[in-house]
Amino acid sequence: MPAHAADPLEPATPEPGYFTPATQPDATAYLPPPPQPGTVRQANDDQAFTATRALRGSPRWALATADANLHENALLHSFSCAAGLPLSTTNAPGLSALIHKMDVSEIADMRKSKAYWHRPRPFVGNSQPICTEKDRAHLATSGAYPSGHTMLGWSTALVLAELLPERATQILQRGRVFGESRIICGVHWESDVQAGYMLGSAEIAALHGSPAFRTDMDAARTELAALHSKAPKAAARSCAREHEAAEHSPL
Repeated sequence: MPAHAADPLEPATPEPGYFTPATQPDATAYLPPPPQPGTVRQANDDQAFTATRALRGSPRWALATADANLHENALLHSFSCAAGLPLSTTNAPGLSALIHKMDVSEIADMRKSKAYWHRPRPFVGNSQPICTEKDRAHLATSGAYPSGHTMLGWSTALVLAELLPERATQILQRGRVFGESRIICGVHWESDVQAGYMLGSAEIAALHGSPAFRTDMDAARTELAALHSKAPKAAARSCAREHEAAEHSPL
């Protein structure tokens, strides 16, 4: 996964995904542009960034910091409470491979969009705190719009909700919180995150046109059914923190 925890997938060498050149969506055409200075949308973004700086050091800040880690095991763990299963690369290797290939498939659209709009991050030009300070310099060179973390989190939620329909509500709620963590972190504007949800939804919709994706989904469904029959539940303390975050949205 990525060299920088706060920047989605930057593979050293290209990997094959589920899309072909003919089926790869183009978010620069279907996403709205980011807010312009002086607009109501930008004022809302400014307000959300300013208000959430007060959360530094809080449990919500800690959750947002954890959500910044996109390594596969960390990503799966972040959805364990919502799924009601201790998800990991060891427990669910097929699911892990599916989500990795899903992300590889999506990254081209996300990176093209970031380069196209090259929107500055909310912390650029000021000294306000962010939850991944070690990545500040790196993130300052990366476009903010749309949020790649949100795309991956929401895409993962959509996949898991389909694989575990009895836990769909909890999983989708966690996917929403995962995106909101980027606002709490101070590394994305509110509108970046909202666009990330749209981006993730569009990519997953298009991925369902791939026979290979559907085959891997079926295999992951079987794998999770077997895991459900033998696995213990996730830790209650972590689940409580996520539930509290869901009840206090920054949006």
